[in-house]
Amino acid sequence: MSSLPPREQMTPAARKLRDTYARVPGAPFYHKTFGLWMCLDTWREQGLPEGNLAELFHFDPPGSHSLGQLGWCEAAFAPAFPEVLVEDRGETEVVQDRAGRHVLFFKGRRTGFMPEYVDHPVKDMATWEEKVRWRLDPATAGRYADLDTRMGAARAAAAQGLMICQNLVGGYMYLRSLIGPAELLYAFYDMPGLIHACMAQWLELADAVVARHQEQVTLDIVFMAEDICYNCGPLISPEMFREFLLPYYQQLLANIRSRQLDPARHLYVEIDTDGYAVPMIPVYRDGIGMEVMNPFEVASGCDVVAIGRDYPDLVMSGGIDKRVLAGSLAEIDRMCERILPVMRARGGYIPTCDHGVPPEVPWRNYLHYRQRCVEIGN
Repeated sequence: MSSLPPREQMTPAARKLRDTYARVPGAPFYHKTFGLWMCLDTWREQGLPEGNLAELFHFDPPGSHSLGQLGWCEAAFAPAFPEVLVEDRGETEVVQDRAGRHVLFFKGRRTGFMPEYVDHPVKDMATWEEKVRWRLDPATAGRYADLDTRMGAARAAAAQGLMICQNLVGGYMYLRSLIGPAELLYAFYDMPGLIHACMAQWLELADAVVARHQEQVTLDIVFMAEDICYNCGPLISPEMFREFLLPYYQQLLANIRSRQLDPARHLYVEIDTDGYAVPMIPVYRDGIGMEVMNPFEVASGCDVVAIGRDYPDLVMSGGIDKRVLAGSLAEIDRMCERILPVMRARGGYIPTCDHGVPPEVPWRNYLHYRQRCVEIGN
């Protein structure tokens, strides 16, 4: 599917999402969630009704279609590392996960808490070559085993006007999953050649996989999961970003733009990072033309109203404080009334929680927040 279908042939959700990305002032909100994976068990204990959660919480149908195949919080290994028990520690156990990390888990539990990573597969150039690089070979046949089926679904989504999104692990998140968050900071100084080798393989793999996808569909979004910030700002300096990440991002995006079946299609670059992201906004905008960012964690100092005023052409989602959602209905009302009317008038905003919804938020509180989104945003 090379050209966009006429607007009247698009699904209502696709039209709403496209209006959001186009930053149409006053357009109705596109309604979605960041994620309910942490809270559903607790909500069921609280009496959450059985049935369609999208209908209960007034979520729109999908307005986009993701192509995937390039990782998210870790590299896109093929084959993945085997999941094996490394150490039994009584109530906990250390397990090697599919990304080659050694992870401390509670026995019998894999979700509902933040895991502790105790080791990572890349220590130096030798371990990179021996354990990892060959798992990132773009020629591995298994990567494309179901390509025809996946691309058939993508073409069908494009025919309905859904935004086609190529999502992939960003360079910083990728490096962190290979080397470890603390060890990576030393590696930038001590082993710059290793960092460039890892990033060159990131580019080779991403470029090859995306090229196969672009033979069939035109992309609307390139969405990188980055998590490059913590509560006080970026984890690496802008100078490090420009030296170690930016050249690879620029080359990938240049290649993608050169291959678009519809060369006139606008390509949105979207970055997902936790923490205090404001210092990185101009870095991404100037470096790769980023126009979309999320989720703007409030506890880290992100205020979507202020950021939206300072960057009026930035498409945003998130910024709804999960701590307020766990409070009173009056507090939720005050938050919604401060944020939602301003951001709807501005355009280019999707209200979502500033991260996954935690179990401390009662489901009735979340429902109340969602009802306010509909009242103000429709």
